[in-house]
Amino acid sequence: MLFARRRQFFKRVGLRCLQVCLLFFILILVVLPLVFRYSVTLQRGILFLTFITYPKGLDLTNPAGIGLYATRNFYITVKENDEDEDGVRIGVWHVLPRNAVRRFKRELQVEEAFDQDITLDERRDDDYEQELRLLAPAIKSEFPSIVPENEQLFYERLLRMPGGTVVIYLHGNTATRGSGHRSEVYKLLRNLNYHVLSFDYRGYADSDPVSPTEEGVVRDAMMVYEYIANVTSNPVIIWGHSLGTGVATHMCARLAHLKERSPRGVILESPFTNIRDEIRLHPFSRIFKHLPWFDFAISRPMYSNRLRFESDIHVHEFPQPIMIIHAEDDVVVPFHLGYQLYRIALDSRSRAWGPVEFHRFDRSKRYGHKYLCRAPELPGLIQHFVENYRKAVY
Repeated sequence: MLFARRRQFFKRVGLRCLQVCLLFFILILVVLPLVFRYSVTLQRGILFLTFITYPKGLDLTNPAGIGLYATRNFYITVKENDEDEDGVRIGVWHVLPRNAVRRFKRELQVEEAFDQDITLDERRDDDYEQELRLLAPAIKSEFPSIVPENEQLFYERLLRMPGGTVVIYLHGNTATRGSGHRSEVYKLLRNLNYHVLSFDYRGYADSDPVSPTEEGVVRDAMMVYEYIANVTSNPVIIWGHSLGTGVATHMCARLAHLKERSPRGVILESPFTNIRDEIRLHPFSRIFKHLPWFDFAISRPMYSNRLRFESDIHVHEFPQPIMIIHAEDDVVVPFHLGYQLYRIALDSRSRAWGPVEFHRFDRSKRYGHKYLCRAPELPGLIQHFVENYRKAVY
């Protein structure tokens, strides 16, 4: 009798577990993909991940709080069209090059921060250094102290000085322009004596809370580029990381199509070929990618809703030189996607265009998806690429 009751009990428990597992299967592997297929909002949310913010409590109006002294925070308004009166406001940082900070550290009131920075200060005698040497006395007399009222004039004055190089940094999804690994890139570029412009796309950080789209974030990047082009004739390098590589190639293709002034070179860090390939290989897709309805419910809807980021197409739509860097142990954007993009670029671009180079970083170094900026050989690679092409026009 007792044995029969136990067997009946375990049969009920087993049936209940089976029902729960079946319900879980239906919800996660059937219902969720179908909801994803018909929800543009969910598709954008999963792609851009604007709800993931870190570090918490970061004051983006005060870049010095994360060690970025001599950095201006400001905002640019992106007009959707000529009739748009309000536009979308995006937050931008302008990080001054180290040699400029050295010349004006007293006026910028960053003497203590600069002197405590143990970074090797390489005093390269390039064109920008020579201009700084010639013009510093006049600029110091014009700007005895940098205060909010004259900050914009001062930063743009240094941006206009001949001989400089500007890098526009296009970050990936999640977080803000102030995230730790991004600030490490800015510091690296600053120490190579480049101006750095970094910004948050719409929907991120302190930029207007507008739902991002591929068209929208590319427009944001175009507006930052237009701002720089209107201020200075110095060469501009585009640096994209992860999702930002898709923004970078799309923006450069559009500039070429419009026959606008174009950047001198493009650096793609941890790039992918297109969103369809990236989604299938992303860690979040592991439980979905083998489902027979994966393309129907996930890949195709995103393409239909113009969330594509097709770098494999855009790389042969602009002529500028390209440098691709990728770590072999990258699990977010698999290494072979970056290498595949490199091969596509080699095969599809005109031989008269700027060259394409690829640099792999051994998995034993454990740079992963975010920390190629810590590779000791990277500054030399960047400097070589920039110096080779900053005066070249394709």
